[in-house]
Amino acid sequence: MILDGPGYPAPAKLNLFLHVIGRRSDGYHLLQTAFRFLDYGDTLRFRVREDGVINRTNPLPGVQVAEDLTVLAARALRDATGITLGADIDLDKRLPMGGGVGGGSSDAATTLLALNHLWNCGLTRTALMELALGLGADVPVFVYGRSSFAEGVGERLQPIELKPAWYVVLVPPVSVPTSEIFASPELTRDTKPIKLTAFSAVPAPFGNYHNDLEPVAIKHHPEVARHLAWLRQFGDARMTGSGACVFSAFDNESAANDVLKQLPPEMQGFVAKGCDRHPLYDLAAGAES
Repeated sequence: MILDGPGYPAPAKLNLFLHVIGRRSDGYHLLQTAFRFLDYGDTLRFRVREDGVINRTNPLPGVQVAEDLTVLAARALRDATGITLGADIDLDKRLPMGGGVGGGSSDAATTLLALNHLWNCGLTRTALMELALGLGADVPVFVYGRSSFAEGVGERLQPIELKPAWYVVLVPPVSVPTSEIFASPELTRDTKPIKLTAFSAVPAPFGNYHNDLEPVAIKHHPEVARHLAWLRQFGDARMTGSGACVFSAFDNESAANDVLKQLPPEMQGFVAKGCDRHPLYDLAAGAES
């Protein structure tokens, strides 16, 4: 069943770089990264219920309802506010799972933003970000809603201005578990920290910044390496997040589309524009920014 009513976008994100600079005593890795949203992603629809039931209306292969981040986000918001309402949640899924583009995290953040509005909860952006962190390290940036330089486990965010760019994103036919990459003994965990003032906000070329997770993913997932090698024919390219998606930046849509047109038939990908604000940013209007 597809719900009627307006769709709420859940955009993809890219990590323009991702450095692992250490590890906390609890095992969580300390990171530095730059997040950017894309004008491409999933779409969610909601129907408010009076009976308090939170229900996902369409199946998501491989994801049980009890583990679905949209359901968990709705329950977290309800529990934090004491709201007695429920919701039917419909998800039009375009972003790959295990792709490093933040699909599940973005869906969770859109659920928090949309239901905070539809349920009239009145939580501030800061309060929503605190709930978001309990759902996953990548969820807060989607609630924060701006291109960001991130530190900590990804929750310490500072806004950044980025040069306009279009991206070719390739989607290898593999799902890369984030836990697998971070658990690898081969992972570099001592990259020297950089300062925000030293970060060059130029999407392409990438300069001296890199993704520490990329060598591990390439070694264990040959399809990631193959897609990355193909894309590097056209310039600098890298993996986003823990993979599997890889991307390259271009100055305009035409240049990006010219590359995508050359994609071999056995490969999949898309072109998207970089966005510096989340499309639902104004849903938190009046909240702390």
